[in-house]
Amino acid sequence: MKTLKPLLLLICLGLLSGCETVAHTFTATVDALPDVNRTPRVEEGVEPNWVSATGYAPISLQPGETQQQKMLMAMRASKLRAYQELAGIIHGQYLFGTTQVEEMVLQNDRFRSSVAGIVRGARVVKSYPVQDDVYATVLEVDMNRVQRAWVISND
Repeated sequence: MKTLKPLLLLICLGLLSGCETVAHTFTATVDALPDVNRTPRVEEGVEPNWVSATGYAPISLQPGETQQQKMLMAMRASKLRAYQELAGIIHGQYLFGTTQVEEMVLQNDRFRSSVAGIVRGARVVKSYPVQDDVYATVLEVDMNRVQRAWVISND
């Protein structure tokens, strides 16, 4: 009976120490999981890094019955063109080119480009007519905000 007590004590200690290991492992696992409800990292005091793009559109080539309708359409087209320019700056442009040469003489040279992406946080800086028949829109976006939005969306 005297040898049974130390053996029982060792078994109890072994079981209790195992519980500590399991609790520690569980805590470490929970800490390693991503926190869905955490607040995003906000970097204070970062100077804005403004990038701007300008879009142009001809007024006379726009559809519309009156000059005012054509001007509104040109304003809209110039804004969309500025957004396309910003998307190219932020996400890059896909370029595809072919060159055809026969007997060491250039016959044909073609380039195509496309842009795809989402632009968030851009603001209109200025929208104005240029000379008599062109409308221009200037947009700008803070690249630091674009980068933060990208990091947050990929977390």
